[in-house]
Amino acid sequence: MPLLTTDRLAKSFGAVDIFENISTSVPEKARIGLVGPNGVGKTTFLRILVGEEDASRGSVFSARGLRMGYLPQESDLNGSQTLWNECLKPFEPLLRRQSELHRMEEEMSRADAPDDLLETYGRLQHEFEMAGGYVYETSIRQTLTGLGFAPEDASRPLRQLSGGQRTRALLARLLLSQPDLLLLDEPTNHLDIGAVEWLENTLKDFPGAVLVISHDRYFLDQVADTIWEMDNGFTVYHGNYSAYQHQREARRERLLKEVEAQQEFILKEQEYIRRNMAGQNTRQAQGRLKRLERFMQDKKLDRPVVNDTLRLNLSSSKRSGDLVIRTTELSVGYSDDGIVLFHVPDLTLLRGECAAVIGPNGAGKTTLLKTLLGQIPPLNGEAVMGASLKIGYFAQAHEGLDPDNTLMQEINKAAPKMLVGDVRDYLAKFLFTGDDVFKQVSLLSGGERGRLALACLALSGANLLLLDEPTNHLDLASQDALQSVLQVFDGTILLVSHDRYLIDALATQIWDVLPDDRSMKLFPGSYSEYVAFRRLENENEEKASLSASTPVRKAEGKKTGTQSANRPSRKQQENLRKLEEEISRLEAELETIGRQLENPPDDPQKVHDLGVEFNRIQQELDGLMEKWETLSTEM
Repeated sequence: MPLLTTDRLAKSFGAVDIFENISTSVPEKARIGLVGPNGVGKTTFLRILVGEEDASRGSVFSARGLRMGYLPQESDLNGSQTLWNECLKPFEPLLRRQSELHRMEEEMSRADAPDDLLETYGRLQHEFEMAGGYVYETSIRQTLTGLGFAPEDASRPLRQLSGGQRTRALLARLLLSQPDLLLLDEPTNHLDIGAVEWLENTLKDFPGAVLVISHDRYFLDQVADTIWEMDNGFTVYHGNYSAYQHQREARRERLLKEVEAQQEFILKEQEYIRRNMAGQNTRQAQGRLKRLERFMQDKKLDRPVVNDTLRLNLSSSKRSGDLVIRTTELSVGYSDDGIVLFHVPDLTLLRGECAAVIGPNGAGKTTLLKTLLGQIPPLNGEAVMGASLKIGYFAQAHEGLDPDNTLMQEINKAAPKMLVGDVRDYLAKFLFTGDDVFKQVSLLSGGERGRLALACLALSGANLLLLDEPTNHLDLASQDALQSVLQVFDGTILLVSHDRYLIDALATQIWDVLPDDRSMKLFPGSYSEYVAFRRLENENEEKASLSASTPVRKAEGKKTGTQSANRPSRKQQENLRKLEEEISRLEAELETIGRQLENPPDDPQKVHDLGVEFNRIQQELDGLMEKWETLSTEM
């Protein structure tokens, strides 16, 4: 039985129809991605499903007792309660049961306790354990860490959190509450790559259904197995985002062929009717005319509508030298505080390559670009730019745009000789038409500013593009258009982005900024190859840790040469071995206590003590695991 069903759902604002006649359903355990151009009504559709907005026509039917969780793009969480207490809300029934167990323990300690109280206590205690009574705190910590919160954030009041942190706090609470249907509106907006990857894995194992709006194409590839498209109608595609792209194009080509074949049939019928209406075959012509009129009314196909999208052309005006960027002992940071954000291994970027800079928010990726551009001096070492370079810089905050200028003036600034009519035609390629061209830059939305910045960049004739989050605020169609253009660009690209789909399509090198180590890892290859490499690295680390925990055989023969510079020291190996022994001991203790709690003793105080000891050991184990991960990374 479907969890939720819509019947001819429609929404209008005045005389404007936002969407109409949407009839669909959400099955159990569904993983659905909702896509479509900006302004088509995706968010409105979700708000209607959760009851926060009324439909103009049609109905929404929910399964009895359906629990829904809704994440809007911006959270309104506020108040004096801490982040931790907010995440405790899904466990309020569990906390009440815990309080009831404590009350029963006190009652059982009295001499006049009822005889059947112990039996009731044992049943409730078993239910408490089965509901996660001894592990919910661990679940909260894991969720907050996965979504990018620091341990100290848990004790901060919600009102002290930023807007993005509040949205992540609401997402954490929703994941912990595990509703039957989770509706997410742009959940990756405030997450870095590590947090998005954690969310992808979490949603794959989520027990309920998921309906998600997202502009993150890689995320949709990993999470969705069905795509709902809202674009000149409502269409269902089976598969992830990449499958949807192929199916949509194949469907459009098929419809075009059907329309052309039908148009050919109509023209032939019209020609027959015209030639025979006044001749010997008048009756046949009149019959064909009536049939053709009915056909045109009932069966005539409309040509598929293709929405306007970016018509972008990027080409370099001259060829650069083969060497584009080379660094030597470069350290990135700000001279006023002298703190090194990270050290850059000596690198070389050659003509025609694309290097993608990835890493968490605040790691210093934009600072690296500005250092390479010479806008910020390096703290140490040097960055050498190659010969015959013409650099085009797309800044994340679009600092190069003058907020007081109109769109026409910005284009004239980039191309002073362009005539007014040509400027208007050029801006139309970037979806600015009519009076839009006279808007001030300060009045543009984030997506409009991004399109204008791309329009200016395309006029630069640059042979080296430094792009800082170029797909931010762009809808999926514009992202696809930009990607297609960059794939055939004849120059060199240095790309800072969280858009893994774009990175995977373009990158020939990955530069991964690791702020905890104050370093940057270089990987020669695509993003998919880098993900596979990291997975293999993690597997090898796990195997190494297992090997380190087993007795070491004495080496046969004499040692020759010196110890490799990157081999772990004996002290590190000894510390790792001790940590693993302690972890194994604690895991064994947890397993023992868990078995005891499955068949609790008659003494309620002993049951309470076992629960307290379980939580203490779990916390100690979590701390040791963090130390183990840190030491393993160092080794």
